[in-house]
Parts: sequence; structure tokens; C-alpha cells
Amino acid sequence: MKKLPAYQLYLVLSFLTSLFFSMIFVVMSFYEATVAGLTGLQLVLVGTTLEVVILLFEVPTGIVADAYSRRLSIVIGYFIMGSAFVIEGLFPFFSAILLASGLWGLGYTFTSGATQAWLSDEIGEEAANRAFLRANQFDLAGAFVGMLIAIPLGNLSVGLPILLGGAAIIGFAVFLALFMPETRFAPAKPEDRNNWQHMDDIFKKGIATVRSRPVLMAVLGVGFIYGLYSEGWDRLWVKYLVDNFTLPSLFGMNEVAFFGVLRGAGMLLSIAVTRQVEKRLDSNHAPSIAKGMLWLTGLLALAIFTYAFSPLLAVSIGALLMVSVTRNVIGPLYNAWVNQRLDPDTRATVISMSGQVDAIGQIASGPLAGIVSLWSIQAAIAFASLLITPALPLIARANRLHGISETSQGEK
Repeated sequence: MKKLPAYQLYLVLSFLTSLFFSMIFVVMSFYEATVAGLTGLQLVLVGTTLEVVILLFEVPTGIVADAYSRRLSIVIGYFIMGSAFVIEGLFPFFSAILLASGLWGLGYTFTSGATQAWLSDEIGEEAANRAFLRANQFDLAGAFVGMLIAIPLGNLSVGLPILLGGAAIIGFAVFLALFMPETRFAPAKPEDRNNWQHMDDIFKKGIATVRSRPVLMAVLGVGFIYGLYSEGWDRLWVKYLVDNFTLPSLFGMNEVAFFGVLRGAGMLLSIAVTRQVEKRLDSNHAPSIAKGMLWLTGLLALAIFTYAFSPLLAVSIGALLMVSVTRNVIGPLYNAWVNQRLDPDTRATVISMSGQVDAIGQIASGPLAGIVSLWSIQAAIAFASLLITPALPLIARANRLHGISETSQGEK
């Protein structure tokens, strides 16, 4: 069966996966807080379970992608994630949602790192870095369409978009198995495929790559800090909004319509901002990325702090939109930042490490956010905004190291 061109397939992947995940995420937090009736602590524990699984499996699955097949790893990942969401949509209970969260984390680790490494192999690193920003627009467009689909489905049943989105992800895994190319990847020799020593060698090479490059260590440190703040924010902002404000009824539908429109507005704004960033910022110039990350991270911290103490729904919505935009732009920039001048042999492993440090950050802060939420969810969200601030001096340090590295290379 004829395979699709890698660049075009990556854009399709970005659009469709974002569409399916958007269907799910528009309602997931609301579903867990209302239909399943999870408490603030339970919501955080669900997120912590996800991150523990990611921490345990991020590097091993990255090694699988480096030693066996990027495509196989990606297909397995989407199949497992789709199955996880089907379970959550069918069973609105804490234990089932906890299980689904663990499966979701496992599936994610098979795609994390492998997708970026696959694209870099197929079209080259520089073209891939440009593609990350380009694909972000398709990602945002897919999220917008997914939101439009989720609103009427969620009005019928809040769990329906989760169930159908999960089934669609399983179907997409089958599509990738049939049409995804893998022409420039050199897998491990057959005699090495079951050799744990071979996998250990790849992991050690990845560690050596990070240790030999102080810039990369600083970049991964920023990823750790992003993990620190995100767990408290991701799991609690919906519950805080539902508990503290009377949400407007839109189009005669339930609250799903409000969250869908809010997500859609964030997507449209993010598309516009991403286009400007793509035009003005060189995704292959690390210092340019660092400067952009510095501004975006500062705005993100300010927006979350504002949300925590806003007395008005309108101000809270404005802060939410700012959080959405900054995070949607930070994501592809951070991918391009990590992806600078990596060895093909260890690319997936090193990129997976960036996901692992994020997971470590979320695991470290998740239980604390849950404990603080027992006292006040507002305090837990404010705490999340403060956890971002150490990223600012670390980004500045990475930028200085980039400058030193470029100077030394120029002298050579």
C-alpha cells in the first residue's frame, strides 16, 4: 500500500489528533468534576497517576523508538491512548478514571519523542523544526473543529465526546499503520533487538549528550519547571470556575457549550499569534527561541496569578485566554528548542527525556497542589503561578549559554 509523504502526513496527524483530543478535552475536566464527582484531591491524583506512568515509561519507550521503529511506537501509542479514553467515557468512577489515566500516560510515552524523531529522520532537522511551528496551526485548527463537534455531543451526554474521541483515535492508529512512511530510519540489527545492553547503550548515549551540553541541561530544567506548575493548573481551573462563578447558558445548551466556546476562542487567538511568531522568529536559531520563551513564560505566570484572584467572570475569561495562547505557542517552540543539533541515534531518547523531566515536575508538585486544594483551590492555583517564575532566570541562562556556544563555534 502506497505511503503518504512524511511532511503532509505530519500535518494530517497534527490536525486529526488535535481534533480528536479536543473533543475529549473540551469536556474531560467538567466530566470528571461533575458527572464523576471527583474532589480536588482526586482530580490531582488522577493527574499524578498519569505523570508517574509517563516518568516510568518515557525513556524506555523512547529507546524502543530508537532501537525498533518510530512508526510502530507511534501506532501502539495512539491505540493505547484511544482505548484509555473509551474506558473513561464508559465508566465515570474514580477507579476507572485512575486506570484510564495510567493507560493514557503509557500510550503517550510511545508517541512522545518518537513523532518528532520520525519527522526529523524523514525530512531533516531544519525542515522538521520549521514544520513544528507550521503544524501548530493545523493542530489549533483541528482543536477548533473538535470543539465544534464536542459541543452538540456534550449536550446530549457529557461523556459522549470522550467515548467517540477515543474510538476515533483507535481508528487513526490503524490509518497510521497503513499509510505512515518510515524510509530513513535504521533500526537495530536483529541480533540486538532483544538485547537490553543495546537499549542501555542508547540510554547512556542520551545521558552523555545531555551532560556534554550545558545548554541542553538548562533547557530540560525549564521543562521540569513547566511540569511543576502545570499539574495544579490543569486539574483545578475548571473546578475553580464552576465552584465560584455562575456560568452563562449558551445556545440553550448545558455548560459544555460555554467551555467549548472558551476553548474555541483560545484556539483562534493562538492561531493568529502562532502565525506572527512563525513569521518573526527563526525556529532554527536557539537564542531567538529563548527570547520568545522568556516573554511567553512571564505572561503565562501573570495570567494564572490573575485568574486565581479575579473577582469577575470576564477577567477570569481573559486570563484563561491568555493562558491558552501562551501555552499553545510555548509547546512547539520548546520542541524546536530541545531538537537543536541532536544525534539521530539518540534523538527520540533525548526528546523523551524532556517529557520525563516534565513528568517529574508534575509528580513533585501534584500531591502538594492536592493538599493545598483541601484548604483552598484558589490558593493551589496561585501557588501554580509562583512555581513558573524560576523558569525565567533559567531561560536567560540557557540564552547566555547559547551565545557562548555560538561564539566558540565561530572561533573554530
